[in-house]
Amino acid sequence: MSKVLIVDDEPNILMSLEFLMKKKGYEVFIARDGKEALEIVEKVVPDVMILDIMMPEVDGYEVCQQIKSNDNTRHIRVIFLSAKTKDEEIKKGYELGADLYLTKPFSTRFLLQQIEELKPQS
Repeated sequence: MSKVLIVDDEPNILMSLEFLMKKKGYEVFIARDGKEALEIVEKVVPDVMILDIMMPEVDGYEVCQQIKSNDNTRHIRVIFLSAKTKDEEIKKGYELGADLYLTKPFSTRFLLQQIEELKPQS
């Protein structure tokens, strides 16, 4: 079973994505800000992380940068899910190591399809 960490400060997005991922058979972990996400990553090391950018404490860019610069976590697939839609913001996400950058509002069907394609084959 693949482990997915969902990081967002919007409760309705967390709840709907958690429901969706569990229904698809993923083991789901939740963080409400970047600081909490980094703490969970140390304990759990998920396969995929769905990451918002604009959050309190530590933003998504910083979380991605820290994960991708650590040998133990750089393999984690990072999907940015953000309201930031400017080309330079999207470019920054990819430069920091994101595997995918989706803008809100987003298609849950497309997100699930992308997770399936990104997750490591066992």
